[in-house]
Amino acid sequence: MSLGTVAALRRYPVKSLRGEDLERMDVDMRGPVGDRLWALVDAEGKLASGKPTTRFRKVAGLLEHSSRLDGDVPVIEPARGEPVRGDDPDVGTAVESIAGPGWRLAREDRTPHHDASPILLVTSATLARLAEVVGSEVESQRLRPSILVDVSDPPGFVEDAWVGRDLDIGAVRLHVTERCERCVMVNHAQPGGLSHRPEVLKEIGRSNDVCAGVYADVVVPGTLELGATVETV
Repeated sequence: MSLGTVAALRRYPVKSLRGEDLERMDVDMRGPVGDRLWALVDAEGKLASGKPTTRFRKVAGLLEHSSRLDGDVPVIEPARGEPVRGDDPDVGTAVESIAGPGWRLAREDRTPHHDASPILLVTSATLARLAEVVGSEVESQRLRPSILVDVSDPPGFVEDAWVGRDLDIGAVRLHVTERCERCVMVNHAQPGGLSHRPEVLKEIGRSNDVCAGVYADVVVPGTLELGATVETV
């Protein structure tokens, strides 16, 4: 059964920074190739994030900065200054300008950088429902999906019903594992006119137990493309 079509594909090469929009996205068993493969890491091994946990250290303003891939090399685009490649000797200076002294860019080692499963799906119906409860548009960039799915369903958190099911998107098969519990990063300002909006997380909490979107694991790798049909198996 067709659920919808792929409306956007996004990859985030450096964890907790903004990412890049793609027309095609290769997926292996780890997830989107190059996605969150790098992170900003402090001297204690904690990862830079918008929230503090035992694993993460909160760093303000991370979403002011962006990342993309050039081949298999991450490129950091600071809010101020020129883009810097991950193999550039000056990358350490760029990282410290973002996170502070003692921070470095590190490639994923034994511990995965993903918060939960490697792929996050969000539907247009969820965005429409959030617009209703918040009172104005909630941009998809706030929810940081890997895959934005355009559906014909009325406003609602329709992807919640996908948990436990397999999805085929072209040659790629995903298994939906759980709902995505949200944190304060959905509130944060971003370039492009996204202002700080504390009501976003508050209304996600009131409307859907602080969840918006669903996580998925990769069952069969392949290439995702814009416009591809999303089907239940």
